[in-house]
Amino acid sequence: MVWARSAERVRPKVSASQLRALIVVDRHSSINLAGLSDELGSIPSVTSRLCDRLQAAGLLVRRSSAIDRREIVLQLSPDGRRFVQRFRRARKADLAAVLQQMSARSRNALLMGLNAFYSAAMELGHADEELA
Repeated sequence: MVWARSAERVRPKVSASQLRALIVVDRHSSINLAGLSDELGSIPSVTSRLCDRLQAAGLLVRRSSAIDRREIVLQLSPDGRRFVQRFRRARKADLAAVLQQMSARSRNALLMGLNAFYSAAMELGHADEELA
């Protein structure tokens, strides 16, 4: 709910899958199409079309890899970086508003629950970046 509300306030409008792709590319700073497809749980052709739309919107750039010129890497454009920053600021503000509405007791209970969730995820071998 907070994710969707934050995304609704940020321009330009992007779909939920496009937003997820931008977040993944930002986290990696540079990623190839296969890697992005894997992270999104999608097939390369669908991910490629999604990237076409993000590139047309000026949020994503494709470049040849410095290591292998045959490989194309995806990076955020300067506008893409600003978009992700605006989204994160909006999400942070929306989360803060929700937390302000909660009692101190409820916030403490939430913190305990999130800590337990994190511990359980670590026991299962999930990496920190998978939980972000």
